[in-house]
Amino acid sequence: MTHEYDDIINLPHPTSSRHPRMSLYDRAAQFAPFAALTGHSEAMQETARETNSRIELSESDCEELNRMVLYILSHINEHPKVSFTYFKEDKLKEGGEYLSKTGNIKKWDDYKQLFILEDQTSICLKDIIHIIINI
Repeated sequence: MTHEYDDIINLPHPTSSRHPRMSLYDRAAQFAPFAALTGHSEAMQETARETNSRIELSESDCEELNRMVLYILSHINEHPKVSFTYFKEDKLKEGGEYLSKTGNIKKWDDYKQLFILEDQTSICLKDIIHIIINI
């Protein structure tokens, strides 16, 4: 039985004298998926990311916080170890997140109203919602 391509089936593979053979890696790259919407998946993830809104403290909570701050400032030279819970604003969207940080206080910046810890973390007084002094 004869087939349509019997005359060429056993011939050697043609090679060009002008163009070198393409590697298998380069041939496969021709068929790689094309990302028409570059950055789209990252934008969707950013939109889906949730943030928290800032908590408004009650008057009694503010008074307690003020007492703690006064105590810390009166003992600032002793570099007390303190745990802060504070709000950090999100740079990309409205809201932010609440973080907790424990460390020894290095100094107080009266002008900027910042506590600066020994590891150089700066915590703004207006962002603090809770303080625990570790004695």
